[in-house]
Amino acid sequence: MSSASPFSAAHRFYVKSLYKRFLVNSLNWTVRRDLWRPRALEIRARFELNRNVHDPRALVALFEQAEAELAATAHPDPYIPAMFPGGTKWYVKVADKGGDRY
Repeated sequence: MSSASPFSAAHRFYVKSLYKRFLVNSLNWTVRRDLWRPRALEIRARFELNRNVHDPRALVALFEQAEAELAATAHPDPYIPAMFPGGTKWYVKVADKGGDRY
C-alpha cells in the first residue's frame, strides 16, 4: 500500500510552480546557461533544504518569504519567446504583397 501524502496536490503544484518561477527569473538575469547552471543548483539546494518542513505555519512563512524574494529580484524586462504573447513576432500582421487577386 502507498502511504498517504501529508500534502495535497495543490500544495505540490504550488511548490513546483514557485521553483520554476525562481529558475525562470534567474535565467532572465543570466542568459548564458553555462553561467546560469550553478545558480540553478543553488536554487535547488535551497528548496531541498526545506523539503522536510511539515508545520503549516512554518510553510506559510517560507512561502511568504520566497514570494517576497521573488518579487524583489524580478527582472524588469524578462525574456519572452518571440512567438509567445508579448514576444516580437506575436500577432504580426504581414502586409499582402500580392496586390489584387481578382
